[in-house]
Amino acid sequence: MVVTKDTIIADILDFDAETAPFFFEIGMHCLGCPASRGESLEDACAVHGVDPDVLVQKLNNYFASK
Repeated sequence: MVVTKDTIIADILDFDAETAPFFFEIGMHCLGCPASRGESLEDACAVHGVDPDVLVQKLNNYFASK
């Protein structure tokens, strides 16, 4: 999977549930909430004051290592 800022959080979690800690470590604890699962990575990062490029990089590095 290749993650972009437009990738929907649910798509990432459905592809690999083991990515949840990447979201938890930046304060995204409501991953089961319907609203948060439908958000893009960029929108969720904006709400939590996180640089989306950093999270995109971490997730893509994780997927590349699998």
